[in-house]
Amino acid sequence: MKKMALMAALLCSGWLLQAQAAGPGKADKALAGHYYLQGVREMGSELLLKADGRFEWAISYGAMDQYAKGSWRVNAGKVVLQTASTDKDPVFRPFRDEEMRVRKPAEDGYWVAIVGMPGVGPMRGVEVTFESASGKTATAVSDRAGDAMVEMPASETWARAGLRREGSKAPLQWFDLAPDRARQRLSAFAVDDIDYVREQPFQRLTLTVKGDKLVMEEGGGGLVYQRQ
Repeated sequence: MKKMALMAALLCSGWLLQAQAAGPGKADKALAGHYYLQGVREMGSELLLKADGRFEWAISYGAMDQYAKGSWRVNAGKVVLQTASTDKDPVFRPFRDEEMRVRKPAEDGYWVAIVGMPGVGPMRGVEVTFESASGKTATAVSDRAGDAMVEMPASETWARAGLRREGSKAPLQWFDLAPDRARQRLSAFAVDDIDYVREQPFQRLTLTVKGDKLVMEEGGGGLVYQRQ
């Protein structure tokens, strides 16, 4: 119970988001395998170290489920997990009518674009360019809730929206707005890959090798993963 409470506290405090320093190294095929968290009640976690240098990690605690993937290597008797970033440009599409849960129009004077994956969650960091029928444009970036919002005069009618990842030099992906969406000043756009909406729970994580076990010692309270 003590370990379970500690792990929950670490997750909630954002400890797993902290990057740890790590030197060079490479995957050791002898350590490849499936590891499971030991001795912690009401919490499940597993780590798959693949022989090709990739890993998958998952944890489940109450209503919280987290997942990470990336590459792993060995450095000075420790396994270093480095999560992968999604560098390819996302592909967007408008939400279908049955996917749209928000029906209330945006407030007068504002246009709102919601970005994410239906039934999964929002995507932040998407640059949205709003264009009116008269050619007037405004740009906003989606926030943590997936919302991008701009101010527009009531005299303007929303005609289309262009989307791309913030900081990307890729061309905007343009979509004409359906008449009802334009009237409500509210639309939503889906992304094609779940990795864009599922934030990695950590950037880098280090575990000490002890036989067939991996121990999360730095801040992890001695949590143990054992190979099976």
